Amino acid sequence: MIRLPEDVKRIISILGRAGFEAYVVGGCVRDSLLGRTPDDWDITTSALPEQVKEVFKRTIDTGIKHGTVTVRMNGNSYEVTTYRIDGKYSDGRHPDEVRFSPSLFEDLKRRDFTINAMAYNDASGVIDLFGAQRDLEKGIVRCVGDPRERFFEDSLRMLRAVRFAALLSFKIEEKTFAAIRTLAHGLSRVSEERIAAELMKIILSDHPDYLRKAYEAGLTKIFLPEFDRMMQTIQNTPHHMYTVGEHTLHVMQNTKPERVLRLSALFHDVAKPVTRKVDENGRDHFKGHPELGADMTRDILKRLKFDNATIEDTVRLVRFHDERYPVTKKNVRREIARVGMEYYPDLLALRRADILGQSDYHRKEKLSDLDSIAKLFEEIKAEMSPVTLKDLAVSGGEIIEAGVERGPVTGRVMRRLLNDVIDDPSLNTKEELIKRALSYYQEEK
Repeated sequence: MIRLPEDVKRIISILGRAGFEAYVVGGCVRDSLLGRTPDDWDITTSALPEQVKEVFKRTIDTGIKHGTVTVRMNGNSYEVTTYRIDGKYSDGRHPDEVRFSPSLFEDLKRRDFTINAMAYNDASGVIDLFGAQRDLEKGIVRCVGDPRERFFEDSLRMLRAVRFAALLSFKIEEKTFAAIRTLAHGLSRVSEERIAAELMKIILSDHPDYLRKAYEAGLTKIFLPEFDRMMQTIQNTPHHMYTVGEHTLHVMQNTKPERVLRLSALFHDVAKPVTRKVDENGRDHFKGHPELGADMTRDILKRLKFDNATIEDTVRLVRFHDERYPVTKKNVRREIARVGMEYYPDLLALRRADILGQSDYHRKEKLSDLDSIAKLFEEIKAEMSPVTLKDLAVSGGEIIEAGVERGPVTGRVMRRLLNDVIDDPSLNTKEELIKRALSYYQEEK
């Protein structure tokens, strides 16, 4: 049984008393039947938008041209949409026109997948006209009607099929998947922003490895060809047992579902196909892949219209993910200074996931070193060791007052002071740093 929120019950009841049909529809029905908590409750009705506005006191014209009115109830918002029939989809994304209909069947049959094409109210129970409950039991994502028609109408639905499979741990039904493979090129008509939104939902799901399905269907070839090269690039080295792409999928699975962390896991080895070199013994090397990968990551995320903060945070982790050095507190402080204290936990998490996605070769030693670095990081954080310019016991203004010339030389001297205190935090006193600053200034002159 589906338990409707009281506000939703009231909206359906008010529409019913006014002589109209009304049901909750789509994802909220699907999630309720699966025992999941719906993100929102969408309502569909035979009432026209103007009639919905007459019935309720507080409404907002959210998308009235397409039949959607937002009803405000007890401080909450609920979208109420008139049954409709979509016209022709000339652009492969949006209907050219929308016609309102008195038929629930007509409204449900235009929807993408069977599991999203159910309706419910307490009086009628679940309205399932396309075998959705059977598909839920089987764990299948299947189009309503002819999958080719559904994907001709809206090309983004192909990537949405992968997203729902990843979200629900479902399989994509055979005919639906075959249609995706045939029509994958249609995704090129969809905006980068919409593709990026679906991509994020896939990689933030419990199954980011379902990106493999997008690759097998030919979808990543359209919006992320770099991933296709990763899937096709072997790693003939004792440290690895998968292609670059398969390794990447394992790394994503071993990270928490956090935006920047999962993106950095996706792109940390993006430059390996470009940098791959084979030595005289047939062993692969990928020298310089973190630095080039950082540049490629920036270009890809810009292409997909990600925001600047996400881009720069992801690029930072990609650039530093493969640093290697003797594990000493001084070296850890130096790396924290380069990476940033606030980003360091994510960097350690990415490195751990990277190791777990490799072969067993020296895995224990790698994880032991990483544990030591993590312990030293906690000690450094607790000691409040200086790792940035603002942590220094003197400011740029203070060394200028002491006699250092104002200008670029000030910055150079400050950076030398920072290097000193990173190596030896006991030097971080005003007296000592001013003395050193004046000495460095004389060297600069």
